[in-house]
Amino acid sequence: MANTTENQGCLSLLLPFLRSKNESVPDVLPYRLRDNFLSPAELSFYKILSTVIGSRFTIQSKVRLADIFFVARPNENFSYFNKIAQRHLDFLVCDSSNMKPVLGIELDDSSHHKMDRQKRDKFMDAVFQTAKLPLLRFPVQRAYNTKEIATQIAPILKGETIPPDTQMQTLKTNDSSKKAVPLCPKCGIPMVLRTMKKGKYQGKQFYICPNYQRCRQVKPVQTKE
Repeated sequence: MANTTENQGCLSLLLPFLRSKNESVPDVLPYRLRDNFLSPAELSFYKILSTVIGSRFTIQSKVRLADIFFVARPNENFSYFNKIAQRHLDFLVCDSSNMKPVLGIELDDSSHHKMDRQKRDKFMDAVFQTAKLPLLRFPVQRAYNTKEIATQIAPILKGETIPPDTQMQTLKTNDSSKKAVPLCPKCGIPMVLRTMKKGKYQGKQFYICPNYQRCRQVKPVQTKE
């Protein structure tokens, strides 16, 4: 009798998991399309921004920070991914030719005066500054002045994207005869030597970042003639 009771107890614990696997999808799901993907203030700003930047750039809205930035040394800094995984940027301006981010824009309403939002904003500012991506903040308004927006954005979009520090950094080695391995100027980690196997650069050697795909830093191997 005790065994029967114990078996029933175990079964009751397993039933929720068994039901979840066999649970059927209802005929009508409770999802509906939102009519206001952008708030009135965001939509108004988006229209002005579209006229300012021209066709050379593309505007993305409500972009997750984790889709803009990645964490260098992810095994050591895993907690920093969580800090950007659930946070979003109001507008991201990208180069239309390659969709590389060139400018972030935040609209600050009255909620940004609160202490918790100020702390969040301070962290976001630090993220953009560290990654060397410009970030502009505009106060939410009923109507926006095109000239004022253009004046702040133009210096960034007309120039090149702020490049990472390209100063060559090398790892110290005990054997001075060995070639110094450069550090990735963006991630700060040792680069990896690769040899091109095909194409016009076949046989050439390059250093690439181990985070390649997310970080496209490449350095040619310096050879003596």
